[in-house]
Amino acid sequence: MKYALTFVAALVAGLAALLFLTPGVDIPWKQLTGGGDTDEQTVQRQLRAAEGYRVNLFADDLPNARWLAVTRRGDIIVSQPKRGQVSLLHADQDRDGRSDERRILIEDLNRPHGLLLHEDWLYIAESDAVGRVAFDHSDGRLAGSYQRIVTGLGDSGNHWTKTLGMGPDGWLYLSSGSTCNVCEEEDPQRATIMRFRPDGSGLEIFATGLRNSVGFDWSPVDGALYATDNGRDWLGDDFPPCELNLVEKGAFYGWPYANGDRVPDPDLGVDASAAIREKIAASRTPVHNFPAHNAPLGIRFLRSPAQPGEYRDAALVALHDSWNRSVKDGYKVVSLHWDDSGEIRQRDFLWGFLGPDRDEVYGRPVAIAEDAAGNIYISDDYAGAIYRVTRGQQREAVTAAGGAPRVQAPPKPVAIDSDAAQRGAELYQRHNCAQCHAEQVVLENLSGKYTLRSLADYFDAPTPPMPDYDFSRPQKRALAHYLMSLEQDLGNALPETSPGT
Repeated sequence: MKYALTFVAALVAGLAALLFLTPGVDIPWKQLTGGGDTDEQTVQRQLRAAEGYRVNLFADDLPNARWLAVTRRGDIIVSQPKRGQVSLLHADQDRDGRSDERRILIEDLNRPHGLLLHEDWLYIAESDAVGRVAFDHSDGRLAGSYQRIVTGLGDSGNHWTKTLGMGPDGWLYLSSGSTCNVCEEEDPQRATIMRFRPDGSGLEIFATGLRNSVGFDWSPVDGALYATDNGRDWLGDDFPPCELNLVEKGAFYGWPYANGDRVPDPDLGVDASAAIREKIAASRTPVHNFPAHNAPLGIRFLRSPAQPGEYRDAALVALHDSWNRSVKDGYKVVSLHWDDSGEIRQRDFLWGFLGPDRDEVYGRPVAIAEDAAGNIYISDDYAGAIYRVTRGQQREAVTAAGGAPRVQAPPKPVAIDSDAAQRGAELYQRHNCAQCHAEQVVLENLSGKYTLRSLADYFDAPTPPMPDYDFSRPQKRALAHYLMSLEQDLGNALPETSPGT
């Protein structure tokens, strides 16, 4: 396809300038979109848990599995924003390590993310609202109709996910990320943590300057609220750090004017007005730093008395990814331990989602939940899986049945509609997609991860930092055909490599 190859040449020509302006950029398309998968053999071969724990695959085939909640009988509720649904996974009653059954609880929601069980209600944070429905813990069924109790929340741009938590004060807390990488927000509710009463009344802003605090939880020791926060992009591999913040009412945490320990932002903090400089000086600094671009998401303090002493009251944090680094980092769950002086020590708790060469990605952990027995559940929106971490030693790696490697037939070539692909190419150029997707690795194994239909469906709720352009159905179809055609043309154009290269 001549037009596709011409556009590839333009992309490659512009890549040098892009990388010169932003050194150390690595934006693999399949990382941003997800679409991986896993199985028990991969889990046992790749993943390792901290000493005294073991991990197994609790459930798979859950595309875009994000937030988790545990019912009183030990069932797991999981949100799937891109599917617009919330599902229930039955507890492991037959003790085989897997969920016994699954079913959709509710669907046709607007990108549902945060989940909260409070009394006999299931609360769901959609991208633009919070709703609740009566929930029967005894059989895991909804007992009434779903009603939105908070509406009108902004969900444009990036970081549209909303997360819920119940505070010790009886208020529900709600995080809302920024629309952008760095900018001055027009909507005062963005880049904040808010709170409201359980009936939806009294919505107020609790803390500001939090670029994307997807995860938050309260310490069981002193009731303090801690929140993860994702630092901004495009300032190199190692700055700014991602953050753990001690969040207090009325406090400002720096974004977009400062990063890390009150370092003025080069776009909005340097040469700022006196008022902005004063705001930076008064901002709260992180209580703990994570490496830049590790994207800490879910945080959960462990409360079960079944946990060993060194982990009881520790916090687990899911480090989701590092798409904005030249060498990948993170892709694991870490534990945070507070000593008597208040210092925080970080350890690896669950790792192996990133291959030893730091190139192959097996998963991206998101949320963490703990049941009454001390079982720990971790969601993975890349592999579409939920893992269970329990006390005990890890089993030896297992192989496929009979010890023979599994063989998969190569996928059939995708049938491209050239007219649709041409329209997709125009969309790609119009929205300047090449700014982030200029490298050949962007299209690596795209057809192995998606069908044309599932790739088109992806654009209904793209993963940040990709904006939601609100494409029509024909536009989504056209863009899917174009991207698949671009992958095919790149494959045909690349020369074969010799055995030593």
